[in-house]
Amino acid sequence: MLSPLTHDDPAAIATYRLLARLGSGGMGTVYLARSPGGRTVALKTVHARLAADPAFRTRFRLETDAARIIGARHGAAVVDADPLAETPWLATEYVLGPPLDDAVALAGPLPEPTVRALGAALAGGLAQLHSSDVVHRDLKPSNVLVTAYGPKIIDFGIARAAGDDHLTRTGAAAGTPAFMSPEQAGGQEHTPAGDVFALAGVLVFAATGHGPFGTGAPADLLYRVRYADPDLTGLPRPWSLS
Repeated sequence: MLSPLTHDDPAAIATYRLLARLGSGGMGTVYLARSPGGRTVALKTVHARLAADPAFRTRFRLETDAARIIGARHGAAVVDADPLAETPWLATEYVLGPPLDDAVALAGPLPEPTVRALGAALAGGLAQLHSSDVVHRDLKPSNVLVTAYGPKIIDFGIARAAGDDHLTRTGAAAGTPAFMSPEQAGGQEHTPAGDVFALAGVLVFAATGHGPFGTGAPADLLYRVRYADPDLTGLPRPWSLS
């Protein structure tokens, strides 16, 4: 959803003129921007306090690399980037389409054939990442855009190379609790299998309108992910394990 620029926002970043805000969070801000040639892009920047952290700069570079790997078919194509700038930034194509969670909230759970098509497309995107030894680590409905060209996987802010634990503290769970794998919830290594576990949760949400481990406080969610059976209420009978 677009919102006006604030007085704190710059008028431009590099050669891109900023038009509006697409979103903002604890890590940075995403703007709607336009190139000198007239191309509209989504331009992500990081907060100044994080830009001074060498570890975060490394994380941002990995995010850029992961976005390039997944490419335009399964994600938003990278147009330009400068992870070494004073304020690192990443420009991707501006993809029109709501996040999956918003789409389900607006229109309800998806029909079974649509969920099957969604699963096949997302599996293809994850396969593209995993073939380059990259794991997403935060696949969830809000990181899947529903577009006229199929679903797009976005937000690789905590993606990293498989087996590389240098950017994660031992015992720390990085990601979104409701869609974590049990290993990730316990602060263990998140392998490509963890992305597949998260994909199953996304498809449960798409088919039923609720996540497999419900909602609530992060600590409660982490416990249910690790120790409770998923809630598959509402799944089509052929998919239900009950």
